[in-house]
Amino acid sequence: MRRFLAFLLFFCFSVDLPLWAATADRGMVAAEHELAAQAGVDMFRQGGNAVDAAVAAVFAIGVVNPSSCGIGGGGFALIHDGKTHALHVVDFRETAPAAASPNMYVRDGKVDPRLSLRGALAVGVPGEVRGLTRLLHDFGTLPLSAVLAPAVRYAAEGFPVGSHLAEELRANTEDIRRWADLATVYLKPNGEPYAEGETLVQRDLASTLRAIAAGGEETFYAGEIARRIAATVAEQHGLLTAADLAGYRTRMRVPLVMKYRGVTLAAAPPPTGGGIVLEILKVLEGYDLGFAGPRSISTLHRVAQAEAFAFRDRARYYGDPTFTDVPVSRLLSAAHAGQIRGEIARGTQPNSAAVSERGGTAHTSVIDDQGNAVAVSSTINTAFGSMVLVPGTGIVLNNEMDDFSAAPGVANVYGLVGNRANSIQPGKRPLSSISPVLVLRGHAPVLAVGGSGGPRIITATVQTLLNVIDFGMPLEAAVAAPRIHDQAIPDRLFYEPELDPAIGAGLRRLGHKLVEAQGLGAVAAVQVVDHHFVGVADPRKGGAAEGW
Repeated sequence: MRRFLAFLLFFCFSVDLPLWAATADRGMVAAEHELAAQAGVDMFRQGGNAVDAAVAAVFAIGVVNPSSCGIGGGGFALIHDGKTHALHVVDFRETAPAAASPNMYVRDGKVDPRLSLRGALAVGVPGEVRGLTRLLHDFGTLPLSAVLAPAVRYAAEGFPVGSHLAEELRANTEDIRRWADLATVYLKPNGEPYAEGETLVQRDLASTLRAIAAGGEETFYAGEIARRIAATVAEQHGLLTAADLAGYRTRMRVPLVMKYRGVTLAAAPPPTGGGIVLEILKVLEGYDLGFAGPRSISTLHRVAQAEAFAFRDRARYYGDPTFTDVPVSRLLSAAHAGQIRGEIARGTQPNSAAVSERGGTAHTSVIDDQGNAVAVSSTINTAFGSMVLVPGTGIVLNNEMDDFSAAPGVANVYGLVGNRANSIQPGKRPLSSISPVLVLRGHAPVLAVGGSGGPRIITATVQTLLNVIDFGMPLEAAVAAPRIHDQAIPDRLFYEPELDPAIGAGLRRLGHKLVEAQGLGAVAAVQVVDHHFVGVADPRKGGAAEGW
């Protein structure tokens, strides 16, 4: 009854929706930029389905938020097929080059963290173009040229720089200046960053996207574009070769599926963070969170502890399932969840990994009136990835090699510590915090959700799901609500400043060491309510939802 009343109130007052939320009758796109959402809706208008809309939006977001993602990166897509009711995962995560080795970042017996963050040695084999074209081929209806058209237009004609890109340019200006090819595109002739509202044109990127639209994915992986990528990396002493590009393949994976409070949750499996999302929820299912309420000390304490213990398991067990056995069934079992609840009750402190950080990645959620639903995340990792821009192509290459464990027990830029399961090996996919999730009632998708922001993706996605499922919040309130984030090491509970000081004091009394942090993840979500669509893109990142 509480959830029903929340939904009813939402629609009674839908005229008061914030600018980053929308309602519609036939389809909805939630993305991290208004132009990306519009690109998706354009596909609906051309007769396309949710997959066509999602692919168009993801290509577009790589143009308008190039600090976060683009065709030099990779990602994951979770799909519900409205015709067959089948669930699919397309894994287009970057892979380690064939010449990669476990000690490639070790110098004089110590890991040099700079080598996996900036420069050509940080670059993994990009998977985005193969991934998005496979997604379109297998589940879409429109030609590649149609879904790429908005991205080509934004790159060729330019677009007003949004708030997120303006901030990323400002914060990274000094680094960008050190990379001449990158600076030529993303800094003005006077060396200053583009400000919000100023027009950014990327003509070389437009030419690259046109070539892909005309020639398909092989244009990127085996043609002149591939040759230029390989030559640039070689000139800068990286490992990625033309053979690595030609040999890259996507993987189709089986989604993880779990019941939670009467609904079905589907998540992407390892190497994503989807299993961690489900593990946290499996632990929390043993508590009556709805009775305690979303802003109670007991609820937040249990959420924080469940997060920390799940990240402990991530550090211990998770890796590319092609290379290591990840015991997902055991980690998602009722017995394991009960064991963690017992440890929480005894006050046990897990040991794992975490810091608050600025993360890349962009997430797009789409649902249409044919029952198709897509949650897709793409990334080049940290801001502007490796900062290697391939001259003449406009492609910014990723620095996803930092998502491997450079050595057992050594943290990456996000503070995430791994073990041998996530060690560097040729052809291996590094762990990812990307966590697309679909919620279904019966065979019908009712919510598509995911986020951006490094490991905060996992905790932001969990808390959005709790807010909708356990607490019956309208979607815009569920996404905007203040968040917490706990990964166990360092021993800190990060919280957004909107948290009630009295609740913070109560959490301190329970032993939490609180640290204020801004923007703990950015979520994009679409919900089906009473045969209507509600879309919300997180105001923390200037996103937008557009309906049709």
